[in-house]
Amino acid sequence: MPVILLDKPYVSSFLKNTLGRYQFPVVTTPAATPFLEPQIPTIGEDEAIARARAAAHPRLYTNSENAIGWIAQNLGFSDLPDKIDLFKNKLRFRQLLQEEYPHFYFRGISDTGLDTLDIASVPVPFIIKPAVGFFSMGVYQVSAPEDWPQTLAAIHAEIEMVRHLYPPQVMDASQFIIEEMIPGDEYAIDAWFDEEGQPHIVGIYKHLFSSEADTSDRVYVTSRHIIETNLPRFTDFLATIGRLADVRNFPLHAELRLSPEGVLQPIEINPMRFGGWCTTADMTARSFGLNPYQSYLQNQPPNWPELLESKGDEVYAMIVLDNSTGIPGDDIRQFEYDRATLSFDRVLEVRPLDWRTWPVFGFLFVQTDSEDACELRHLLNSDLREFVVRRDATI
Repeated sequence: MPVILLDKPYVSSFLKNTLGRYQFPVVTTPAATPFLEPQIPTIGEDEAIARARAAAHPRLYTNSENAIGWIAQNLGFSDLPDKIDLFKNKLRFRQLLQEEYPHFYFRGISDTGLDTLDIASVPVPFIIKPAVGFFSMGVYQVSAPEDWPQTLAAIHAEIEMVRHLYPPQVMDASQFIIEEMIPGDEYAIDAWFDEEGQPHIVGIYKHLFSSEADTSDRVYVTSRHIIETNLPRFTDFLATIGRLADVRNFPLHAELRLSPEGVLQPIEINPMRFGGWCTTADMTARSFGLNPYQSYLQNQPPNWPELLESKGDEVYAMIVLDNSTGIPGDDIRQFEYDRATLSFDRVLEVRPLDWRTWPVFGFLFVQTDSEDACELRHLLNSDLREFVVRRDATI
């Protein structure tokens, strides 16, 4: 029997409905209480721990990495906390892959060491990010040595702004990782490993960027073509990861790059969940009729040929409306979601969020004709100020 851990920041209606429809039990932690509804079955913490202890490889799912702390505190008798840390800590993850990618440059550095970093000792261009991070926070590209002072100031400012939003298991800026740039197109994958350690992909998204210097999470697209083209090689890639890490009954959200020569290089792997904020899994259900939660929790691998049979050239896009305006959330009175969706012919969902609490206005799920559609490109390049009404604005 699977066990579900719910936590902040967000639980979608689709996930709640899935839990109720299939009677997947949620552990009654204090963090889960605000998200519980009458149709969702529950179990106590002691029972959940007992179930995990009785299983060789307990089948757990979390909507949020905030729940990692509960797993570490209560399931230390299993190998799950260590497997989670192996992926969550980007330094450990790079060390795990060192034999597969022996020439890949990376190094760890403490937050106190950033100010005294000898930039001449680091090959440029490079990416710097928290060793334990989330949602592209604190992630920067340095293209030339002279860019470092400005990047350093931006890192300090952003980390100070977001350090209170997530627990240290999710976002810990005490240590950073510097690594070489990985060329190619970037993809995000939702997948799970079964009891035999075999991977099953339940979603593939291409990550679009506005420029080579862009490191944001603004637009992700999926389509029949994207899945059919990449499913075999991405599955082989995950099989290698699974072999190195020896994971079973394990969901994850992976980010990787595919070079023009066809070489796959992992960026990071986020454990125990699919895309954050119930995004990519919900979007896959809307796009292809596949419920990734149900697939994993009932151990039912997807039949992709059947799921894609009726699909054509249409593209499904998930748009992250992160607050890139430079305006503090408390100074914003309104975000005009209707105007942001005006140019799209088919809007699948508008998901508003509390931008005063979180650095994001919400998410848009839409359908377009192509990944180069002008409406997608517009939002990809927009700082979103055009959709914001400040508190001090006159009406």
